[in-house]
Amino acid sequence: MRFAAWCSVVIGTLMFGQWAFFLSAGQVPEVRTAPVALAFHLVAEGATAAALVVAGIALLRGVSRARVLGLVANGMLIYTVIVSPGYFAQLGQWPLVGMFAVLLVLAVASVVQLAGHRD
Repeated sequence: MRFAAWCSVVIGTLMFGQWAFFLSAGQVPEVRTAPVALAFHLVAEGATAAALVVAGIALLRGVSRARVLGLVANGMLIYTVIVSPGYFAQLGQWPLVGMFAVLLVLAVASVVQLAGHRD
C-alpha cells in the first residue's frame, strides 16, 4: 500500500502548492469574474488535498481504517481529475489536460491497490 500512500501524500501536497502558486501569481481570473464559484471549487479542492495527505500519512503509519480513508480520498481525486480538465481543454491548454490524465491513472491504480488489500 506504499504506492497508494505516497501518491496520496505527493498529489495532495502538490494540489495545495499549485493553488497557492496560481492564486499568489494572480493567474486565477475567476477571483474577479466568478468569486463564488471559485470559492466552492477551492473548498472542494482543499478538502480533496487534505483528505489525500491525511490518508497517505495514515496509510504510511499503518493506522487502522486508513485504507477506507484512502479509498474515499482517491475517489474525491478521481472526481476532480475528471471534471477539472474541461476548463483547461476549453482554453486549449493540452499539457494540463494530459497532466490530469496521468493523475487519473495514478488515482485509479491507488484505488485498485487499496481495494485489493485486506487488513
